[in-house]
Amino acid sequence: MDIDDQDRKLLAILQRSGRISNQELAEAANMSTSACWRRVKALEAAGAIRGYAAILDPTACGFGFHAVVHVQLARHEERLVEDFTTAIERRPEVLDCFATTGEADYHLRVLCADIDSYNIFLERFLFRLPGVRSARTNLVLKQIKHEVALPV
Repeated sequence: MDIDDQDRKLLAILQRSGRISNQELAEAANMSTSACWRRVKALEAAGAIRGYAAILDPTACGFGFHAVVHVQLARHEERLVEDFTTAIERRPEVLDCFATTGEADYHLRVLCADIDSYNIFLERFLFRLPGVRSARTNLVLKQIKHEVALPV
């Protein structure tokens, strides 16, 4: 699907306010409600809109420990990589996982209640995964910028 300027306008509005009604969205985008509804449905069907969610504050929800974990695998056999990624996808503490170039094979963004729960995550999960050679943790002291909206 080719995304045109009108689609970008709809996406930008929806990223700021996902709970907006179709009528309000149509007015903000200067469209008819039926045309707006059809375009949003087409964007959803094409996968440009993957879903809708509330944006939560981690601290208010009890997650006071935030870290970026650099994971290096001992070997890159297909089965070990698949097992690692499947296990990581299932862990709710892991908000993001990036396969990267450089010294670390993967970078994880992890949220936990506190240092003790993070230590349990490491000892009972991450260090027990076959193929994990090392994990280096960088604590997040302060979040400077966090965006969930794409620059459409």
